[in-house]
Amino acid sequence: MTTQSRLVPYLYIAPLLLLLAFVFGYPLVRIFEFSFKMVRGIDGPWIGLRNYQLVLGQDLFWESVLHNLQLLLAIPAMVVISLIVSVLLYERVAGWRLYRIIVFVPFVLAIPIIAVVMKRMFQFSGPVNEVLRWLSLDFLALDWIGSSDVALWTVMILIVWRESALGIILFLARLLSLDESMIEAAKIEGANWWQRLRYIILPQMRGVIEFFVVVSVITMLAAVFAYVFVMGGGRGGPGTATMVVELYIFNALIRTSLPGIASAASVLLFLVSVLLIFPLFRARRRVRKLEA
Repeated sequence: MTTQSRLVPYLYIAPLLLLLAFVFGYPLVRIFEFSFKMVRGIDGPWIGLRNYQLVLGQDLFWESVLHNLQLLLAIPAMVVISLIVSVLLYERVAGWRLYRIIVFVPFVLAIPIIAVVMKRMFQFSGPVNEVLRWLSLDFLALDWIGSSDVALWTVMILIVWRESALGIILFLARLLSLDESMIEAAKIEGANWWQRLRYIILPQMRGVIEFFVVVSVITMLAAVFAYVFVMGGGRGGPGTATMVVELYIFNALIRTSLPGIASAASVLLFLVSVLLIFPLFRARRRVRKLEA
């Protein structure tokens, strides 16, 4: 194969790459530039690291970071739920076709739609509390949305419910590619469900579990805006109980018209996300090796 023929495929995709570089690269460069300026309108004077100092010196920013970190506590629950449900679907329990549709629906629906529904359900006089009162569990009938102590945990419940669907899809896809002879042999030898899960299925699922964990970490740090915007009334409420970094950036840009501050916070969030992308690629390579 000549050098010219090897270049032909790249020439075909060059226009698309140039378009993507402009659509995503140009705004990224401008954000980095704005983070070092006091922007008023479309430009402003250079102020160096002043925006970063202001962001890192604000208690609200660190509170937002703390809330993002708190959301990371949902990841173990998501992994366990996704794993158990995917294994049950893989083993075709009674009604597995209906269950598969039910668990996939949340991931298909748009986040604002399910967030609005969940907000209605978790209101103080909503269906969730009504059911708890009907079951004589009045002490569990909390102000899920209006209490600053509970609001973020309510958002976490919504995130676990929806994002676990992605884990189920990934895990089930991996399970369907496993060698069933090992599982059948374990059944013949008398291994129960938990033993098969622990000693046969989990070792072969390690790569895809790591992949899902890395994706979930990135989601909790940089992709929960729609959840908190709807559930928190658009302002991270009650008070600042559901304020996250993305919403902090939105408020700085839209509500207080401080593009420099918003850009500095965006750059910090971008750098953290990039650091997490490397483990993501490593997990993907490991998945490919295991599936090969």
